[in-house]
Amino acid sequence: MGPGGEGPTDLRLVPPAAAAWATAAITVGTSTAWAAVVGAVALAAAVLLAAVSLLRRRARSESAEHRPGHLSPAPRRAPNLRTATVVAVLLGTAAAGASAALHRAEVEQGPLPDLASRYATVTAELEVVADPRRSRPRTPGPGALPPSVLVEAEVTRLTGPDGSVTATRTPVLVVVRGEPTAADSPAAARKAPSTAPDAQAAAPHARSSPSWTDLLPSTRLRVRAGTAPPFTGSERSAAVLRVSGEEPPIVVGEPSGVQRLAGRLRAGLKEATDGLPADARALLPGLVVGDTSRLPPDLDAAFRATDLTHLLAVSGSNLTIVLVLLIGPPGLAMRAERRGIAARVGLSLRTTALLGGALTIGFVIVCRPDPSVVRAAACGAVVLLAIATGRRRALLPALAAVVLVLVLYDPWLSRSYGFLLSVLATGALLTLAPRWAAALRRRGVPARLAEALAAATAAQAVCAPVVAVLAARVSLVAVPCNLLAELAVAPATVLGFAALAAAPLVMPVAKGLAWCASWPVGWIAEVARTGAALPGAEVDWPGGWRGGLLLAVGTVLVLWVGRRLLRHPALVLVCVLLLALTVVRPPPLSRIIAGWPPPGWRFVMCDVGQGDATVLRAGTGTAVVVDAGPDPLLVDRCLRTLGITRIPMVLLTHFHADHVAGLPGVLRGREVGVIQTTGLREPAGQAAFVRRRAAEFRVPVSEAVAGERRRTGELSWEVLWTGSGLGTPHDHVDAVGSGGDVPGGSGSATSDASGGGSDGESGSGANDASVTLLARIAGVTLFLPGDLEPPAQRALLRSQPGLPRADVLKVAHHGSAHQDPGLLARVSPRLALISCGADNSYGHPAPRTLSVLRESGAAVLRTDRDGAVAVTGEGDELQALHEGSGAAGEVQRS
Repeated sequence: MGPGGEGPTDLRLVPPAAAAWATAAITVGTSTAWAAVVGAVALAAAVLLAAVSLLRRRARSESAEHRPGHLSPAPRRAPNLRTATVVAVLLGTAAAGASAALHRAEVEQGPLPDLASRYATVTAELEVVADPRRSRPRTPGPGALPPSVLVEAEVTRLTGPDGSVTATRTPVLVVVRGEPTAADSPAAARKAPSTAPDAQAAAPHARSSPSWTDLLPSTRLRVRAGTAPPFTGSERSAAVLRVSGEEPPIVVGEPSGVQRLAGRLRAGLKEATDGLPADARALLPGLVVGDTSRLPPDLDAAFRATDLTHLLAVSGSNLTIVLVLLIGPPGLAMRAERRGIAARVGLSLRTTALLGGALTIGFVIVCRPDPSVVRAAACGAVVLLAIATGRRRALLPALAAVVLVLVLYDPWLSRSYGFLLSVLATGALLTLAPRWAAALRRRGVPARLAEALAAATAAQAVCAPVVAVLAARVSLVAVPCNLLAELAVAPATVLGFAALAAAPLVMPVAKGLAWCASWPVGWIAEVARTGAALPGAEVDWPGGWRGGLLLAVGTVLVLWVGRRLLRHPALVLVCVLLLALTVVRPPPLSRIIAGWPPPGWRFVMCDVGQGDATVLRAGTGTAVVVDAGPDPLLVDRCLRTLGITRIPMVLLTHFHADHVAGLPGVLRGREVGVIQTTGLREPAGQAAFVRRRAAEFRVPVSEAVAGERRRTGELSWEVLWTGSGLGTPHDHVDAVGSGGDVPGGSGSATSDASGGGSDGESGSGANDASVTLLARIAGVTLFLPGDLEPPAQRALLRSQPGLPRADVLKVAHHGSAHQDPGLLARVSPRLALISCGADNSYGHPAPRTLSVLRESGAAVLRTDRDGAVAVTGEGDELQALHEGSGAAGEVQRS
């Protein structure tokens, strides 16, 4: 039976849609010939099977007519359902093969693929087909490639190295390297309003010198570019064009009127959000039109960790919200008691339908009419069309029809994980969610809560295995975070679309609407950040299709058990409580169960991947944090696990992204006294990022000065090196006040010497300007040299002839091979700790460094294998435990 007891669901379109999808996914990545062969064979098989079935029916009819005693013609028999289904599947396969062959021909045609295989330099005229987007380096740090601008386009005219000119329609990916921008920083996605992709719409005369990120779809360009084959053989692009971004693009044709209109509206929305808080300014364009160009990496990571990224992609839900505002509750749309704006102003059903169609067209125009937006509009229209007519039996066949049409229109969609997630989520909302909501209502759950819970759970159940394939993790907070965020999605979307419409007409009204929308948008951002920061928000899971299949089986088992648990409310409450404790992991409970953090810990090296973030305990719930790592979520979770709520000082040894990009995760939700940095503000973009974040959280920033000493609680430290000068120890010790402020920086400490690099060996790079500390905690001495390279290490050693031995060494530069043996011998650590990412591209830690440390008698732990490491005890009782070892687990002793 279909939902609502309306009879069996019509599944006849599902097999051909699934066959077309599978065929397109396989053949579009092969060659034109193979795709054509598959299509031809499937078509021949369909025709043959249909002919055989027809002949058999005729033979049976003639046999019945000649049978003795036959008095009247036999009634016409309906075609065999099984045969009809097989024929439909074969026809779907044939159509998908033909479509894939045509699209493969577009990729393979013309001279460009051959030129790309020879890495030739060409001159091309091309048409932009999608918004330019910035790439983000996979690995942070000084060795990371700078962000590039990626532009999807079609080459319309090609001039080869020999001067030959060819007219063509060949899809390419343009990679623009080296475009000067202030956004090349940890906050790369936070661009100024004037650099928005839609700014060109507001400046029609900017034809001669727009930025690469200003380009609108349908703009025509002329480029001189090096060519290269696509990254994989199954790419939809025939070649990669590599262009220098030092010069602006040469525009030879303006964008179409439709794209200019869309750009004008999107630019107006951005302008309306300019005065909003940072999160609302970044999120509102994403919620309304899918524009995430302002989204900072930390907020993007939070949305991924909580499985809320669907809110930032243009989806059918955006259109559904707007149309529901027009027609009211879908179930009443065809009844006399219908609601919504249309009913209140007295519009007829026909006029309402026409207006809804106009809104749908407007949605596609504003969000750009590319396949993903068309897919979203189609899925949203399916939901409303089927539910508004009260025919839930039509939901699945309508969705199957949409899938079939879109896969045939663009077979590359069949390989899109976004398309797969969209279809799965829509199918779950239309089929599983109504049944689960009805079951919850029968057990006394309020109707609205039952519907929201069923929708979030159904979508998560079907989408989680696909997410596991991609991300190799499972979010334990996805369902509650989606439920909480859903409270604000509708008002934020409606107000956002209102601001979008008002911006070209009355900007002050648009700004007022955007300000109203900032409240629900801020709620969504807070839900994402809070959920992502919980220690148990995510669980590692095997990646790839094997991991996805394993999670799918596990999901089915959980649902089977959960269905039976619903009969026992007490057991349900216990399970919910256990899940909450698993996710929140309060430190006292975590210490009892997992042995982490160990009691009496002095120092913790957080596991933040390829980067540094260390915590020096200064009391209960209080610590000094040295560096913040590359990921705000990881350092935030580490601090939450340790129970740190008060940070008198955050010390950033230098400004490389693997040390400072996680700063928002340290600052958010904690009382922070001051941020202290090195004096060398390089790289400039990342130094500016630190200043912006500090201003956002209203935390003062000061510069460390060599020779200054400080104390807070049982923790004391001395700055030995800053790269710009060394000072003799002060006669006084600056104390960290009980209020959490650290007096200091250049204003409260003076330097008597000009040392540090005067001998020419200290280098001028950011690494050699690392603030170096010697810290003491309850009898334990720690040496933290940042990322100092050997020249600076030798200069430090000469400037500090009395440098004492250290119990614990934070090995410089993630254990790279660039270490000075003299400094290692002088420090002579009992414990050597290395912070580095698993399988990092730098080869850290270097085998030679590991060998030298172990030969000196030091016990070596590394976060890529051991996870977070905590130092406890003192003297002969000094020891290090790594997270997950448990209180009675492996203990490394000196």
